[in-house]
Amino acid sequence: MPDTPRPVEINVLEVRSRNLVAREIVSGLSDAMPSLEAVWLRLNAALADVPALVSEINRLSAVLVRVRHDRANLVAAGRACLSAERDAEPDPLYYLRDELRAQGQLPPDAWGRS
Repeated sequence: MPDTPRPVEINVLEVRSRNLVAREIVSGLSDAMPSLEAVWLRLNAALADVPALVSEINRLSAVLVRVRHDRANLVAAGRACLSAERDAEPDPLYYLRDELRAQGQLPPDAWGRS
């Protein structure tokens, strides 16, 4: 069963664009209706959170890509181990050790390779 990622349903560029438009509208309305200054400040503060959220979405998406890649490599290494054992190879766990070492989960081997 493959780990097929679902497409991202959020268009972050569109979110950024709409946020910019909303901030411009709030700025214009605050100039036109200064008596509602407290309201405009609260709206602007809420809109100011969006760029940070978009950045966090982008960061987490990149982390997820790396995690999925590492997982796929571990699955491949596990399957290679099982095939190596079935074929009576002398060191069937080599594939798993090699991948764990490549992901930084094992210390370097006796020859100083990491």
